[in-house]
Amino acid sequence: MSVRLVLGSGSPRRAELLAQIGVVADDVRPPDIDETPQPRELPRPYCARMAREKVLAVSATPDEIVLCADTTVALGRRILGKPADAGQAAEFLLAMAGRRHKVITAVAVKRGDKLWERDVVTTVQMKRLSDQELNAYLASDDWRGKAGGYAIQGPAGAFIPWISGSFSAVMGLPVAETAQLLQTAGYPLLKGWS
Repeated sequence: MSVRLVLGSGSPRRAELLAQIGVVADDVRPPDIDETPQPRELPRPYCARMAREKVLAVSATPDEIVLCADTTVALGRRILGKPADAGQAAEFLLAMAGRRHKVITAVAVKRGDKLWERDVVTTVQMKRLSDQELNAYLASDDWRGKAGGYAIQGPAGAFIPWISGSFSAVMGLPVAETAQLLQTAGYPLLKGWS
């Protein structure tokens, strides 16, 4: 019997990143969980908890492998989630402008009652933003639905002169680490490479 992969995410970016390594999910089942940080919860444990809670919330048969991930933008101890509106997006971007911040992506994979987890932390430098750059970016609506109010693979990539770590993790899925987790869970990763 062949192994089925369930992607517990509606993110087109995550599906694209999986496709880079020849992986196409057999099914997509985004979980519906409460993503509210707990009081005084730090960004890295929060992100790992989100990925774990997501993967546990996806119902699956014992022979299905479920993959979930969470990406969190952290400015010091502060978690910058998905902005509620353009005003909050501007607040996040101005707070990060001219400084370094961290992007944490946690990945969780389950098969039956086994769970494998990994998180990847990437340091990102954002340049100082002029009012014109900020306003043009906000008008693009690219900030909607994005942790920290930006996506490195979109127009905001012009604001990121330097990163240290995994580019794909900043996009939403650390490809090398995800491949390793899938192989550990018994997913035949290399079959699509021939």
